[in-house]
Amino acid sequence: MPEMSFVVRWPDGREQSCYSPSLVMHDYLTPGAEYPVAEFVERTSEALTVASDRVLAKFGMRCTSAAQQMEEIHGVSASYQVGAVRVLSMSGAELL
Repeated sequence: MPEMSFVVRWPDGREQSCYSPSLVMHDYLTPGAEYPVAEFVERTSEALTVASDRVLAKFGMRCTSAAQQMEEIHGVSASYQVGAVRVLSMSGAELL
């Protein structure tokens, strides 16, 4: 199962490198796009859940790294009442 990473910039300019165990994130985010914080959290949560489900189907257990990444995104997003998250880059596109 191909994994990928994506880099985002939070409303305060902080950059974060994120992980997904599946390329499914490409179905939810677009490089260069900006998403309101709440929408970004919703999109990444859904994508990481789908990715973890794929790991479960293939290996018989959920991906703890996907769960940890989701938890990190939720934690960081709690600091922002307003603003947008920009997707700076996504790896794995060459595999699509």
